[in-house]
Amino acid sequence: MTDIPFQRKGAKSNAHVGHDFEVLALNYFAKQGLDLKPNVAVNIGINGFKSHNFDLGNVIEKILVECKAHTWTEGGNVPSAKLTVWNEAMFFFHAAPSEYRKILFVLRDFSQKRKETLGDYYIRTYSHLIPADVEIWECDENDCSAKKIR
Repeated sequence: MTDIPFQRKGAKSNAHVGHDFEVLALNYFAKQGLDLKPNVAVNIGINGFKSHNFDLGNVIEKILVECKAHTWTEGGNVPSAKLTVWNEAMFFFHAAPSEYRKILFVLRDFSQKRKETLGDYYIRTYSHLIPADVEIWECDENDCSAKKIR
């Protein structure tokens, strides 16, 4: 199989990577006692309201989750375009109803070059864009464990 530029090596497609990570998150949170469903629609807005689908959620228990399975670039550089998507998720969380628990669930990817995970890098460099009520969890896909890093 020839790798397509901007696609994760060995993956069928980036969409498959994202879907598989959402399933991993769904199973992880189920083990924690959270009954989440995929593609949960909630009205969000700053000036008016519009429906937005979050990756996972529960409207009864008021939980919203966005999942991001991004990694450092092959050369160990910052995946700037990918982090723009994380910033977009922060905006959606900001525009979501305040009574919801909001979780950004990210893949744990450690950079030997930078001596930090992508999640830690994001928090360090973009903390000014992260709403105070957003939790950031890092998931190690090797053992399906996760921990809250913010």
